[in-house]
Amino acid sequence: MLRWTITFLVIALIAAVLGFGGIAGAAAGIAKIIFFIFIVLLVISLVSGALRGKSPR
Repeated sequence: MLRWTITFLVIALIAAVLGFGGIAGAAAGIAKIIFFIFIVLLVISLVSGALRGKSPR
Protein backbone atom coordinates (compact mmCIF):
# COMPACT_ATOMS: atom_id res chain seq x y z
CA MET A 1 0.00 0.00 0.00
CA LEU A 2 2.83 2.40 0.85
CA ARG A 3 4.52 1.71 -2.49
CA TRP A 4 1.33 2.60 -4.38
CA THR A 5 0.94 5.76 -2.34
CA ILE A 6 4.50 6.86 -3.06
CA THR A 7 4.10 6.00 -6.74
CA PHE A 8 0.96 8.10 -7.03
CA LEU A 9 2.56 10.89 -5.02
CA VAL A 10 5.41 11.06 -7.54
CA ILE A 11 2.89 11.12 -10.39
CA ALA A 12 0.99 13.90 -8.63
CA LEU A 13 4.19 15.88 -8.11
CA ILE A 14 5.03 15.62 -11.81
CA ALA A 15 1.50 16.71 -12.71
CA ALA A 16 1.81 19.56 -10.22
CA VAL A 17 5.08 20.78 -11.72
CA LEU A 18 3.57 20.77 -15.19
CA GLY A 19 0.29 22.29 -14.06
CA PHE A 20 1.67 24.89 -11.66
CA GLY A 21 4.17 25.99 -14.31
CA GLY A 22 1.37 27.40 -16.43
CA ILE A 23 1.45 24.82 -19.25
CA ALA A 24 -2.32 24.40 -19.09
CA GLY A 25 -4.87 26.14 -16.90
CA ALA A 26 -7.08 23.08 -16.51
CA ALA A 27 -4.10 20.88 -15.69
CA ALA A 28 -3.21 23.20 -12.80
CA GLY A 29 -6.55 22.63 -11.08
CA ILE A 30 -6.41 18.88 -11.61
CA ALA A 31 -2.80 18.76 -10.45
CA LYS A 32 -3.65 20.60 -7.24
CA ILE A 33 -6.49 18.20 -6.45
CA ILE A 34 -4.38 15.11 -7.19
CA PHE A 35 -1.44 16.53 -5.25
CA PHE A 36 -3.45 17.08 -2.07
CA ILE A 37 -5.32 13.77 -2.37
CA PHE A 38 -2.08 11.83 -2.50
CA ILE A 39 -0.46 13.87 0.26
CA VAL A 40 -3.40 12.81 2.44
CA LEU A 41 -3.07 9.18 1.28
CA LEU A 42 0.67 9.25 2.05
CA VAL A 43 0.03 10.54 5.58
CA ILE A 44 -2.70 7.95 6.18
CA SER A 45 -0.44 5.18 4.89
CA LEU A 46 2.46 6.30 7.08
CA VAL A 47 0.27 6.56 10.18
CA SER A 48 -1.34 3.17 9.61
CA GLY A 49 2.08 1.61 9.06
CA ALA A 50 3.38 3.19 12.26
CA LEU A 51 0.39 1.96 14.25
CA ARG A 52 0.90 -1.57 13.00
CA GLY A 53 4.56 -1.42 13.95
CA LYS A 54 5.85 -2.50 10.55
CA SER A 55 8.86 -0.85 9.02
CA PRO A 56 8.83 0.22 5.36
CA ARG A 57 10.44 -2.18 2.91
